Amino acid sequence: MMLYLAALLVALLGLAHSVLGERYILVRLFRRDLPKLFGGPDFTRRTLRFAWHLTTLLAWTLAALLVQIAGPHSPSSLAASIGWALLACGLLPLVITRGRHISWLVLFAAGALCLAWAAQ
Repeated sequence: MMLYLAALLVALLGLAHSVLGERYILVRLFRRDLPKLFGGPDFTRRTLRFAWHLTTLLAWTLAALLVQIAGPHSPSSLAASIGWALLACGLLPLVITRGRHISWLVLFAAGALCLAWAAQ
């Protein structure tokens, strides 16, 4: 029961991080002058936004892993969860920065390797 409660707390923390961070930190930060990376401040804004929400996805991944550890699990199911989470994390920079921040390549590759290992 303790791991399920820990998973719930981490999942709620991730949700609060995204919602409150978007409302109280990112919006206010974006009103300021930001560095003009790769042609303008828009890239900087998009990079900060995906990096902020990446934390939430990783918190949710930890919550999912805690739930799996609390019940019957196998190393391949844990690797598959991590693989799917990495693919989801890769979608953030791909979509939000329109592919200009290349971290999505690394996240997709790592996710695919985890899923391939889990499928063996």
